[in-house]
Amino acid sequence: MVKVAVLVSGGGTNLQAILDAEGTVIQSAKVALVISSNPNAYALERAKKYGIPGLVIKDEGEIEAALAAHGIDMIVLAGYMRILSAEFTERWKKRIINVHPALIPSFCGKGMYGLKVHRAALECGVKVTGATVHYVNSVPDGGQIIFQKAIDVEEGDTPETLQRRVMEQAEWVLLPRAVEKVAKEIEHERPA
Repeated sequence: MVKVAVLVSGGGTNLQAILDAEGTVIQSAKVALVISSNPNAYALERAKKYGIPGLVIKDEGEIEAALAAHGIDMIVLAGYMRILSAEFTERWKKRIINVHPALIPSFCGKGMYGLKVHRAALECGVKVTGATVHYVNSVPDGGQIIFQKAIDVEEGDTPETLQRRVMEQAEWVLLPRAVEKVAKEIEHERPA
């Protein structure tokens, strides 16, 4: 079983989607650690409810130490509001994934997160948006795409209504599938 650390900064709805998919969509991985950059993140409460260790850490060196101490094989960025260094991402190459609330390469990169993404999509007048799960590298939202799912922008959408629909119809569907896909790849790499 691949041990996963989920890095979060907020409510943890994507963390919840992963936890809900364990044993069904996700067969090859288990969340073993939650790390938050924000001591007030509700995601830490979610972790506690499931008996998963939850830590508040901002320093990359301390993150690395926690990952090693918990035997982590894979990292999921799920609403994590910090950019990891090139050295960190290189050490975890093809083992860190992120979910982004748009169809990359649109509405992505540094500073594009949360409602900002959905506001930008509406301001541009796009008719389709969605979510992307991708590998993380040194370029914000620049890693290889794993999965994408499109959803229609509806008449009268606000950034908030669009965000909710993207989460429910795209992010929460794609992220568990991507966790399973990458976990299987990691298992395949292990010596028999």
